[in-house]
Amino acid sequence: MSKKIDDLKTNIAEALELPKEIILDLPKITLVGNIQLYIENHKGIIEYTKDSIRINSKSGVIRIIGKNMLIKNIVSEEVIIKGEIINVEFI
Repeated sequence: MSKKIDDLKTNIAEALELPKEIILDLPKITLVGNIQLYIENHKGIIEYTKDSIRINSKSGVIRIIGKNMLIKNIVSEEVIIKGEIINVEFI
């Protein structure tokens, strides 16, 4: 049933030319070089160290690997991470 609802939402978003990340509640990730990462529509922090950050999202866990990372700003649906970002992956 959930798959049908997501398909319907996708079709509506395409027909109305709306951003899919808003309609489907998907994370939107913006990387600025390798020094800053901005994630919208997250569901919370799972792990936070200087070298690894794991963030929960509707589509799974986002793992950020880097050096000297810190969470610069966090609000209910947005997080900004600064540091030397080496890798971003969905797990």
